[in-house]
Amino acid sequence: MSGAGAALSGNAVIGVIGAGAMGAGIAQIAAIAGHPVWLHDLRPGAAEAAIAGIRAQIGKLAAKGKLPAERAAAASAALQAAGTLDALRDATLVVEAIVEDLDAKRALFTALEERLADDAILASNTSSISITAIGAALKRPERLVGMHFFNPAPLMPLVEVISGVATDKAVADTVFATSAAWGKTPVLARSTPGFIVNRVARPFYAEGLRLLQEGVCDAATLDAVIRDAGGFRMGPCELMDLIGHDVNYAVTRSVFDAFYGDPRFAPSFVQLELVQAGHLGRKRGRGFYDYRDGAVKAEPVSASAQPRPWRIALNLGHPVAAAWSKRMYASAAQPLQTLGSVADGRIATIDDRTAVFATDGRSATALAQALGLPAVVTVDLMLDPATAKRAAIAVSAHCSDAARDAVIGMLQSAGLAVSVLADSPGLAVFRTVAMLANEAFDAVHQQVCSEAAVDVAMRGGVNYPIGPVEWARRIGLARVLAGLDHLQAHYREPRYRASARLRHAVLVAPPATGTCA
Repeated sequence: MSGAGAALSGNAVIGVIGAGAMGAGIAQIAAIAGHPVWLHDLRPGAAEAAIAGIRAQIGKLAAKGKLPAERAAAASAALQAAGTLDALRDATLVVEAIVEDLDAKRALFTALEERLADDAILASNTSSISITAIGAALKRPERLVGMHFFNPAPLMPLVEVISGVATDKAVADTVFATSAAWGKTPVLARSTPGFIVNRVARPFYAEGLRLLQEGVCDAATLDAVIRDAGGFRMGPCELMDLIGHDVNYAVTRSVFDAFYGDPRFAPSFVQLELVQAGHLGRKRGRGFYDYRDGAVKAEPVSASAQPRPWRIALNLGHPVAAAWSKRMYASAAQPLQTLGSVADGRIATIDDRTAVFATDGRSATALAQALGLPAVVTVDLMLDPATAKRAAIAVSAHCSDAARDAVIGMLQSAGLAVSVLADSPGLAVFRTVAMLANEAFDAVHQQVCSEAAVDVAMRGGVNYPIGPVEWARRIGLARVLAGLDHLQAHYREPRYRASARLRHAVLVAPPATGTCA
């Protein structure tokens, strides 16, 4: 995960090309770090306007006490507009943040190569274009590296440092060390489609879109479950609305095409319909949600209040049951029973007839049939069952409404809002996390990055509460693998095939910590 190079010295001149939001953000970071910064843009006056905006932001940081006044003044003075590429001749590092177009980037770097010193580093902020492909047009592709910041660059900690086939290791190490010196959290990655974050994050959107397509729940309920049970800051629908469906769909198509149509990355007709309708999210006023003035806010569907069942037998050897028991004791009107050894691994038995299980990637109906039980309720994965705000459940086909309501009453007595989803295998959080973990293990398997790097990248780049590899180990790698195999058996398609790296990891893994369930 770490590079061995030395950071650029403080007097090294940094060139930034592209004065949009990302380029301005990168220029601000470099200036605050103490470098002379030259900002260039083809649009007349764009660089000057961006510098004025950056200076205003620096002033706000100083006014709030987040940046010493002397340092703020120096950073503001360090920023200069470069009218032409020739003005960047003395730059030690040039970072481009222009349009995501291969030909445009090749042309720019070819022009820079003619003007810069032989030891100057060329860096691209591309989020999806191959560094190898960009560098193929250069005489010295070894000095080209990816330096992918995340928006907004001054706030988001992650920088993906990406090596193409020709990238000199010393160049990547220098950019890694420089990113760290700028206060960022860098990770090393190989130039493959989507790099780390845009590849590994695809299932977060894809599984949510599939659940919507199958009618498992509505968008507001899905988002609430992913947030309140899974611990994510945003659900997939509200996040796609924020990103913009045109942008998110284009990235998915790019990764899908780059992987030769691998079904793991298949775009969704649900999202395509939104794009075709012009419902691109917040920026257009409509997406999954309606943001127009006067629109009624969509709320998640939660089960109505139910009485707590009289007989609740908890398997306290199960981490979920142990957490729930503490929550239920606080409001207990009736005593709780404790199950003895339970071979089938259930969480609880309600009124002596309804078995409650953590989902294992099967539907509640399939699990009931496999175990020969009349009534089964499956509960979705929770990041922390001791503090979760919501539980998502599914009920088997022959489970009565009374049995379902008894489980709802038990969960509500533990302080949980309850969302009843259609009986879909793996429910929402479990299948999403299992697929994220699978993609993370596969990226490591294909030597894109290390396990540590993928976890750092997903926490720092998209604010996941836990890195997907660490999360899978907490859940139990065997359970994650079994869940994927159950999903694949249900759908009978290669989308859910488990990574060879995950299968091997199961063979050598220590026991799960039991902190997620």
